[in-house]
Amino acid sequence: MKTTDSSWAIWGGKALILAGLFGGWGLSVTATAQEDRGAVEPAGDVDAFDEGARDARAPKRAPAKRRGIPTRASELFQAGGPMMWPIAACSVVVVAFAFERQVILRRRRVIPKDFVKRFLEHLEGGQLDRAGAMALCEQNGSPIAQIFAHGVRKWGKPSVEVEQAIIDGGERQVNQLRKHLRVLNTIATVSPLMGLLGTVWGMIVCFNDIATKPAAMGKTDDLAVGIGMALVATAGGLCVAIPALILYMYLAGRVDAVVMEMDFLAQKVVHLISAEGLASQTGDLPRIAGRPKTLGTAALKNS
Repeated sequence: MKTTDSSWAIWGGKALILAGLFGGWGLSVTATAQEDRGAVEPAGDVDAFDEGARDARAPKRAPAKRRGIPTRASELFQAGGPMMWPIAACSVVVVAFAFERQVILRRRRVIPKDFVKRFLEHLEGGQLDRAGAMALCEQNGSPIAQIFAHGVRKWGKPSVEVEQAIIDGGERQVNQLRKHLRVLNTIATVSPLMGLLGTVWGMIVCFNDIATKPAAMGKTDDLAVGIGMALVATAGGLCVAIPALILYMYLAGRVDAVVMEMDFLAQKVVHLISAEGLASQTGDLPRIAGRPKTLGTAALKNS
């Protein structure tokens, strides 16, 4: 009886061991199958109770596109605010006056080489009298000719009077040459100020919108875009002011160069037509009035 009980106990222990082995193997296989199924199945078929896994496998939405500063010229012009209109008008004025001064300040128009050379040669050779010199200056009509005409009107006077007459005529011509340059300088000064005013106005509007709209509170991107769009006005003012200043400096330099050359030529004329200059020539004063080689008003058409 004891032998039978012991044998049953041995076989029962072996059965329990085998059952444990088979049970562990079955649990491992089941776990492996569930892992493979979770890796293969789409995110929509996961277990409804696994909320964390469902959120992790859910498709991600694309982030909303943030509003940025426009890049087109028309959009930038509108973003700059109302001050962009006077800035645009200033740019038109700069282009118009720059083109006009380029035409007016041409050297061959202000100081024609052919006229100056012929006029000085005739004076040095004693081939011109007062009437002939005046007619020649009026016929040419250039700025340097008009300066010479002011000196010719004092023909035979002391050099001080002739020089003063040329200075008076030169001031008038210089004022004509410098005409509209002050406008360019004014635009170069005022345009950045208008742009700054547009920026300040844009920032006031931006902060007011953020303060009055509860949904906009705490959105730094809206604030950044608003400030960036407000700065467009300042950029527009600088884009007009910088070329205007460069053109002003360039044209003013051209005027100074032309004035220096006209002053040099005018000094030659003073020495030739003043009383001292005429007296320095041997018998020049009596010979100018009566000698047949002198060019008069009628002879200018053939010269």
